[in-house]
Amino acid sequence: MLTLALLNLVLAKPWNGITPGVSTRDDVLKRFGEPSKVVTAAGREVLAYQKGKLIKGTTQTQFRVEPKSGVVERIDVFPEPVLTLPQIASAYGPACTLEVPEAPDRPCYLKHDDPTRAYVTYVRLGLAVFFNPDGKTVQTFAFLPEKK
Repeated sequence: MLTLALLNLVLAKPWNGITPGVSTRDDVLKRFGEPSKVVTAAGREVLAYQKGKLIKGTTQTQFRVEPKSGVVERIDVFPEPVLTLPQIASAYGPACTLEVPEAPDRPCYLKHDDPTRAYVTYVRLGLAVFFNPDGKTVQTFAFLPEKK
């Protein structure tokens, strides 16, 4: 159910020069070098950068690649610093309200309280931010491609 909600996001937000739905596996390798681990999950190749191959500011980064096209479908970033929703809102935009509707030049987030975890989505940015079980600190950023 959570995956279906994420697939309804609209635009792709690039991360460190890699854009979901546009950049390829080769682009990732050119930018970050060989990953520390490559696994297959749900039929997708996952390039994982962790331990000795960390990308600055992260504890792990995963690039999910569509096998036939070689295009990056999703980027999961586990940030190193402890981040909170107010910090995310300061960087990406406030909550969507009647006074602050989402607009192309003014992104805002929608809050979701899934039974398994809390998260927010910036629909126009193609960005989902998942929180740790405490519901307050960021666990993962998910950068997703433009909806086709």
